[in-house]
Amino acid sequence: MRSPIRIVFEQRSETPKHLSVLVPLLSVVAALVVGALFLLATGYSPLETYSNMLSDGFTSSRGITDTLGLSTVLICTGISAAFAFQMNLYNIGGEGQLYLGMIGGAWAGLALGNQLPTFVMIPVVLLVGALAGASWILLPAFVRSRLGTSEIVTTLLLTYIAASLVKHFVYSPGSFFVTKNSAFPQGRLVPDSASLSGIGDTSLYPTFFLVILIALVLFWVVKKTEYGYRIQVISDSPRAAHYAGINANRTTMSVMLISGALSGLGGAVLIIGPFGRLDPGIILLGYGYAGIVIAALARNNFSAIIVSGILFAGLRSGGDKLQISTDTPIHIGVMLQGAILLFALGGEAFRRYHIHAVRTERATQ
Repeated sequence: MRSPIRIVFEQRSETPKHLSVLVPLLSVVAALVVGALFLLATGYSPLETYSNMLSDGFTSSRGITDTLGLSTVLICTGISAAFAFQMNLYNIGGEGQLYLGMIGGAWAGLALGNQLPTFVMIPVVLLVGALAGASWILLPAFVRSRLGTSEIVTTLLLTYIAASLVKHFVYSPGSFFVTKNSAFPQGRLVPDSASLSGIGDTSLYPTFFLVILIALVLFWVVKKTEYGYRIQVISDSPRAAHYAGINANRTTMSVMLISGALSGLGGAVLIIGPFGRLDPGIILLGYGYAGIVIAALARNNFSAIIVSGILFAGLRSGGDKLQISTDTPIHIGVMLQGAILLFALGGEAFRRYHIHAVRTERATQ
């Protein structure tokens, strides 16, 4: 027997502006509600847990600086994913490009750090890291632009190779990247000339402001420049772009290379900042994958990525400290991030479509 009610999705001719703000906000609220239910089901107090996370991630002076420091790399990977998404390209391998940026930045710091002054070395480390990230997406960009091969598969598979490279360079005997005569293999610290100190003895580094500036510049590039116009035309209608004389292959290559460079920059930021060395522990942190969630929540808006990146950094920072101050599971922060992504993606249906119920004729037996 057919249902007397049918749900109809009618595409909106114009998306209401309030939904662009409301959907991400409701996604966060819904994720917090789900998290509260999970905590209740496992015997923990949602109010106490969220209060601790808020204090450890957003309201205490140490929590704020830890959050802003962590947000630096998350904003990098977020704008990396969003830049590719602008042209309906799905760079899922930002994680691997981050690893290569870390390898490239560590190499530059170790090889050149004792020969150049700090004001030269810092830009060099960041540039080499960005170039390393771009090189790691070069093959996926080429096969995507020339052969139409899915960049989702190629970028993701290269991430596993990049993770193996990090382990190889750290655990191989006699590696250039490791400390000699150490009981346990660990990466060599880059010289002082290739590293920065935290602001006021905190985990917040000057690179935070650099990344904010890059995000704002990309916002301007996409919205106001002829290059951004070409990206939007190709995204909306590849056929129209072809008739307009826009070289889609060249633009695809450049967009993906810039996306890879931004993730690589995130890896280099870790070298001159909190890590200071090539560290295999980066593989467990998932900063590149978190960037995809951050970009999705911000709907690929570069200025909004700054906000969502700080939000996610606060969730991680507060979540990581839960087991220090309480016995709450440390993975609650990661679970909330996943819930936010699911609700953000689901909320897109309400933003793009007008959803209403239509009464059908009464079904017969």
